[in-house]
Amino acid sequence: MSFLSPELVERIHSRAADVDRENVFPRDDLADLRDAGYLTAFVPAEFGGGGLTAEELCAEQTRLAEAAPATALGINMHHIIVGLGRHLVASGVESGRQILEGAMAGEIYAFGISEPGNDRVLFGSTCTAVPDTSGGYAFSGLKVFTSLSPVWTTLLTYAQDDSEPDGPLSVFALIDRDDPGVSIKDDWDTLGMRGTQSQSTLLRGAHAPRHRILQRVAPGPSTEPVVFGIFSYFEVFLAATYLGIGNRAIAVAAEKVKTRRSVLHDDVYANDPDIRWRLAGAAVRMNSATAEVTLLARDLDEGRDRGNLWYPQLSAAKNAAAEASIYAVDQAIRATGGSSYSNSNELSRLYRDALAGLFQPSDQESLHGAWANVVLGPRT
Repeated sequence: MSFLSPELVERIHSRAADVDRENVFPRDDLADLRDAGYLTAFVPAEFGGGGLTAEELCAEQTRLAEAAPATALGINMHHIIVGLGRHLVASGVESGRQILEGAMAGEIYAFGISEPGNDRVLFGSTCTAVPDTSGGYAFSGLKVFTSLSPVWTTLLTYAQDDSEPDGPLSVFALIDRDDPGVSIKDDWDTLGMRGTQSQSTLLRGAHAPRHRILQRVAPGPSTEPVVFGIFSYFEVFLAATYLGIGNRAIAVAAEKVKTRRSVLHDDVYANDPDIRWRLAGAAVRMNSATAEVTLLARDLDEGRDRGNLWYPQLSAAKNAAAEASIYAVDQAIRATGGSSYSNSNELSRLYRDALAGLFQPSDQESLHGAWANVVLGPRT
């Protein structure tokens, strides 16, 4: 089942350049996606949703990113949190039900995990969570890259509780947008992915009551449902989104070189062996990354046990997709010539959007650190 008709994809694509140029949130895209049922596509059927598998949603996200990368990346964060709800419920953590029920009721979820300068990302927060007598928490600190900032209704976030005698705990919770302790900065003016409008979110004692606390766990990588649920869906859906950028870049370049002519050879560049090699090489990289992401999504759907390789392999898939997309756009630009250097050229926008993949977790330093531990064991 597909929620993204060709007509819907084309409408979204027709707006992408204006969204990027004007540095605004794509509200018309959101309205169209909501009308198509896409915001509940990943909610299980027993909760009233579309019931797509992770593998199916990855394919949808790739198609959406081919049309408008920033729109896909923003909506991606909502889907990740729905995925977390699925994983919590499947793992017997009843607090996850409210995520799925909220999505069906029209909630739009935002991803409030990243913090400035914190390279532990999901595995230890620099923000604070102070417990109250009713079992809730007050959250304080700065969260960055909060996609969907103009429209989200509920924030998934976490912070550290230092009050426990046996050591700190990471507290994961849902916070309502209208809480007086929540403020959103107008600070999104970036090189690419401009339509995500991923403003910073400042928490000053923002309150999550007891029923909005998802889990309290020890910091660090773990098999705890809240940690693995966030990490796994973040990596595969992010990877799927970047696949769309690379695919689109190759498609744009392929059409261009079929009409761009060489004066020297008196022929179209599509017949030039060097140009054919460039675009074929990009397609090979994209093919390999797609296979990697698809297999991981399928294993998540089937609940396969990859043991201690889950985290490094998820990180590897995200990096493979991000790097392949950057390579594909680079080769597409080289193949199509100087016209792609213009801001009005779609390849210029795709290039800027693809670069965002360098900064999103897991970055290459984290990836190689994880795999060094797999190959060599922990540092002594």
